[in-house]
Amino acid sequence: MTCTPLLPALLLLATPALAQDPALAPFAEETASAGFTHSFTGEWEFMVGGGTAVFDCSGDGNPDILAAGGTAPAQLFRNDSPQGGALRLTAVPDSGLGETGLSGAYPIDIDGDGILDVALLRVGPDRLMRGLGDCRFTDASADWGFDGLDLWSTAFAATWEKGATFPTLAIGTYIDRTQETFPWGNCTPNHLYRPDATGTRFAAPLPLTPGFCALSLLFTDWDRQGTPDLRVSNDREYYKGGQEQLWRLEPGQPPVAFTEQDGWQRLRIWGMGIAQEDLNFDGFPEFYLTSMADNKLQTLAEIPATGAPLPRYRDIALKSGVTAHRPYTGGDLRPSTAWHAQFGDVNNDGLSDLFVVKGNVWAMPDFAEKDPNNLFLQRPDGTFMESGDKAGVASMRQGRGGALADLNADGLLDMVVINRNEPAQLWRNTGSGLGNWVQIAPAMSGPNRNAIGAWIELRTPDGRIAQREITLGGGHVGATLGWQHFGLGPATTADIRILWPDGTTGPWQTVTANAFWTLPQGGDPVPR
Repeated sequence: MTCTPLLPALLLLATPALAQDPALAPFAEETASAGFTHSFTGEWEFMVGGGTAVFDCSGDGNPDILAAGGTAPAQLFRNDSPQGGALRLTAVPDSGLGETGLSGAYPIDIDGDGILDVALLRVGPDRLMRGLGDCRFTDASADWGFDGLDLWSTAFAATWEKGATFPTLAIGTYIDRTQETFPWGNCTPNHLYRPDATGTRFAAPLPLTPGFCALSLLFTDWDRQGTPDLRVSNDREYYKGGQEQLWRLEPGQPPVAFTEQDGWQRLRIWGMGIAQEDLNFDGFPEFYLTSMADNKLQTLAEIPATGAPLPRYRDIALKSGVTAHRPYTGGDLRPSTAWHAQFGDVNNDGLSDLFVVKGNVWAMPDFAEKDPNNLFLQRPDGTFMESGDKAGVASMRQGRGGALADLNADGLLDMVVINRNEPAQLWRNTGSGLGNWVQIAPAMSGPNRNAIGAWIELRTPDGRIAQREITLGGGHVGATLGWQHFGLGPATTADIRILWPDGTTGPWQTVTANAFWTLPQGGDPVPR
């Protein structure tokens, strides 16, 4: 028997400085000067949650911010930042979204009218709010046949099943608050909302049982077969024999959970957030799963030459340098607690970086109280370098939700963090001399106008192809929806191709760098 030598890999892990360090992207906190005054508050029923929805509700092309408030009112902030300038937000007091009880929110165009709506997740009945334009919303739950139930909702994902004119929603729930043993009772089922026979309303919610207190959901075409499945990340505290889950979703068929016979491997973590990105340019997404001292970076264990891969993954978090299991600064050496995670190229070098929001659950003595957020910059060899302290984003507040988004239209990703029982925070990316970039907005006619489920392929002159699925879900109780940002490094042009959710593939089309481009299905790129 021959063995593969381990010494080179061990040397790589022991001496990360041998790899080329990426360019640093510095951030400046502009919370106060921007007018971002908000806190997510609450005790037991709001120890989880605290998400943010980042999307354009004003129609000017720039992303606005809706922040969940817990026991405080949710707040919608219109983005009035000048292009390339300091961040500036204006609270919208009469948006229709400023209610209490919100754990999180997700933007989605449910009725296909071109105006984004919002799904509100609550401790109590969830609501679907129709966008009226100009950052105004009204409750359309009854109009759309949506039964928001009366549960503790903590996760959300959406997709359009093939041939459907209405989306399919998945809502994850937490502990049953009606039991006498609350808060240490059982988990309630998650629910699937599919269109009814009319195609313009939702049928009765379908329970996904068993439920193990989901904190993140994501519809993902992980095997590139054209039909997204539903990935569920669960809180280990309430497993009671459970594990992470993957549900097969075929149009017109009841959902079926993947089992070990299907290749699904038993995994038990304190699952809190899911982030997806194709990091190794093989066309299949990797998954970052946040937890308490046990974050995972999963890649497919094997990709067959033909046919679909099995949902069998291996963990490469240690090899990649993103375990994030303890604080890297601040002097508290107890294990970390990670929540929201998101990939994004903050230094525009063409490699996706990783942003992780951290925060103790609730004065848990075995876990760090000084637990800074992570900002991992990817190196060319696929490993990551922690830069949160050097970048200026190593907040010690009790983080929950967050977002990376270009708030001032300068091609650099800025940062939002929602903290529990402490003020939220906002950082502007102040990097200069970084790489080029491009931002893409696929546009479909018909119901799925934001092309949820599409794959964007971006080819740079060096021949490398980045592939990204447009998803709506993941993270921790919040998401961004809008421009898809890609760093280009030194490239001044890129070729773009869209694999549309209806199964058609658009042609390769060349766009210039440092610009925003809308790509309509069947049409030419349109500059902003």
